[in-house]
Amino acid sequence: MNLTIENIVLVGSLLLFISIIVGKTSYKFGVPTLLLFLMIGMIAGSDGLGIEFDNPEIAQFIGIISLNFILFSGGLDTHWKSVKPILKEGIALSTLGVLLTAISLGTFVWLLTDFTIYESMLLGSIVSSTDAAAVFSILRSKSLALKTNLRPTLELESGSNDPMAYVLTIAFLTLVVNQDQTIASIIPLFLQQMILGTVAGFVFGKISKFIINKIKLDFEGLYPVLVIALMFITFSATDAVGGNGFLAIYICAVYLGNQDLIHKKTILKMFDGLAWLMQIVLFLTLGLLVFPSEVIPYLGIGMLISLFLILIARPVGVFLSLIFFRMKMRRRFYISWVGLRGAVPIVFATYPLLAGIEKANMIFNIVFFISVTSVLIQGTTLSIVAKWLHVALPEKVKPISAIDRFISDIPKNAMKKIKLNYDSNAVGKKIVELGFPKTAIISMIERNDNYTIPTGATILEENDILVILSENEKSIEEVEQCLE
Repeated sequence: MNLTIENIVLVGSLLLFISIIVGKTSYKFGVPTLLLFLMIGMIAGSDGLGIEFDNPEIAQFIGIISLNFILFSGGLDTHWKSVKPILKEGIALSTLGVLLTAISLGTFVWLLTDFTIYESMLLGSIVSSTDAAAVFSILRSKSLALKTNLRPTLELESGSNDPMAYVLTIAFLTLVVNQDQTIASIIPLFLQQMILGTVAGFVFGKISKFIINKIKLDFEGLYPVLVIALMFITFSATDAVGGNGFLAIYICAVYLGNQDLIHKKTILKMFDGLAWLMQIVLFLTLGLLVFPSEVIPYLGIGMLISLFLILIARPVGVFLSLIFFRMKMRRRFYISWVGLRGAVPIVFATYPLLAGIEKANMIFNIVFFISVTSVLIQGTTLSIVAKWLHVALPEKVKPISAIDRFISDIPKNAMKKIKLNYDSNAVGKKIVELGFPKTAIISMIERNDNYTIPTGATILEENDILVILSENEKSIEEVEQCLE
């Protein structure tokens, strides 16, 4: 079946519907949802029901767009207070850990196959990072509660290590295509990508916050659309100046997720839904792109490389990158095990295809097999291994997402009415600009004998009577200081 304008909406919506329905029951059988999305795409493809899709360029475009939403949503859901204590460990894993994984796996591939050293390192780079979509999806869908700072470490690593893998992939692809260049020639590219990406992320985060809180839109539903526009501007502008767009949007999202924003709850909910949509679309697309008949010849070599990655290369990257940090051995082992490979390596594997290098098809099919086995072997055993290593909390203790945290932040233990005088610091300001403590909110405003429920965009006026709800009296005192 050829995808045409007449049937693409029908086919796409049916695949989306089937994916959601099948995914609803998948965990009863211990099968990760994302793997099912991939399988549905494969079943619908040329070797299955006959939907013909063989366009790596379109698949890469869909992949990049999807990764924007997935990384941005993950960043918005990253709580700075939980990440701050393990920031150094997370950065070490997402940079040095990725590099060591790529080098060790690349060396193994070079010794095992007839790949050149640069082709081997290219394959190692493509699968060197943990996949944000897979980790976010599986950890949150399973509501897996882990001890201390283990969960934030895993989510920070998976959300921030794709940029490193991307830079390594582009760098070694350049060396494969241009045999006359040396490894030393790619170091400036690496530094440029990471430094500009980091700076751009913070700069665009601050600019985005200013725009979101200052612009006056007539409809609440337009604010998530505004954030989508800012997200793509951040990615494309960073990429245009030679920085790493993936790193920039993740940092921008982490910054925004920990700021007071107008209609923040609406933005968070919207991006949570869009991230799931993009995960489904991405895995379905990559499933359609793969020809199972072409993967079968590489099952043997693929399994050897996959097992080496899971059992040797990933642990080497984790243990060496964390060697200077105090952490219990069983936690290091668990971090090693949660080295899930998913859609991101498959997206990165389209770069060699588009570059037209000799072994591009072989690399793509091996990477696909590695991703499937990783999600199947590691993704289905996260809970079991967590219990074996004694890093899991009781099942009744569940992690709190950004949305749940936003809702649970509404306090109920203390209440006070405060009238704004003409000389109050709050008069003429939006609520979002006041810097309220997280444990207090303005639940209602009495103005001219009328009661209104405020939003972050509400501008306070003289003689307003604010009804403050707070967790404790201390927070009430902090509120009064903000309103002085």
